[in-house]
Amino acid sequence: MPYLIGICGSDDSNGPRMATALQIAEHVGGLIARHHGILICGGRGGIMRAACKGAKAEGGTTVGILPGSKDEANEYVDIPIPTYLGHVRNALVVCACDVIIAIGGRWGTLNEISYAMSTNKPLILIKGTGGCVDAIVEGCIMQHVESTYHVAHSAEDAIHIAFSLLDKETYKH
Repeated sequence: MPYLIGICGSDDSNGPRMATALQIAEHVGGLIARHHGILICGGRGGIMRAACKGAKAEGGTTVGILPGSKDEANEYVDIPIPTYLGHVRNALVVCACDVIIAIGGRWGTLNEISYAMSTNKPLILIKGTGGCVDAIVEGCIMQHVESTYHVAHSAEDAIHIAFSLLDKETYKH
C-alpha cells in the first residue's frame, strides 16, 4: 500500500521566501510521486497547488481535503474531498497522512503542525521556506518545549527523512 504524504503550507503565493517555498513544494510533490507516495494536502492554492503540480508532472496521485466545496480544489487535485468544515479540516489532513511535511506557512499551517505534534505524527519542517516553519526551526515559537519534529534542508532531504521514518519497522499507523 502506498504511503500517504501530507504537505502543509500557505495558500498564498506572495510574501517573503514564497518563490523559493513554491519551488521546493513543487519539487517535494514530484519526489513523492517518484517514490510512489500519494500526496495529501488542503487542496487549494500556493504551496498546496505547487506540490500537487509537481506530483502530477511525475504521474502521481493527489488528494485535496478542502475547507468547503469541490470547486475550491486547484487544477492538479485528482481526488477533491469537500468537508465544509473550514479550518477544522486541518485535523483531517493530518489524521489522513502517514507523515507530514510543512513548508513555509501561516496560521493554518501552524494549526496542522500543532495537530501533528500533539498526535505524535511524524513531522518534517523544511528550513528556509519562511513563515511559521522557520519561526519554529529558529526557536521563535515553542523554544523551550521538547521538539518532536525533524528539520530538512531541501526537498530531497525532506523526502529522505519521510521515507526513512515510514520504512522503519517500528512505525505504527
